[in-house]
Amino acid sequence: MPDLPKPATALLAANQQIELPGAIALEIMREIEFMLISLRKISDHHLYTPMDEFDKTVTDFVYGARFPQRLAKVRALLSERFDNSLGEDDQGDVERYVEDLEFWTPNDLSKP
Repeated sequence: MPDLPKPATALLAANQQIELPGAIALEIMREIEFMLISLRKISDHHLYTPMDEFDKTVTDFVYGARFPQRLAKVRALLSERFDNSLGEDDQGDVERYVEDLEFWTPNDLSKP
């Protein structure tokens, strides 16, 4: 069972319900499906190979298949549906919701 999402507090009324056309939802699902299934297939293929070989295959595939661009596309398709008006804290709802994310830094190589 998936984890429950973090509660979204103080959403603008316009962002309480987001509409997503079926074609957009399918495009998002297509991108996610490609990435997830491909990574699972790589993992299955490398079940008994050295970890450095697995790491190289994943790295090569992620960049060769343009994962960063694909994820940016998914983010854009989702975020364009939100009203980005600023709240009392001078942030939009999306910005406020993600502000507590801890991003990778070179000083902490253990973070994903």
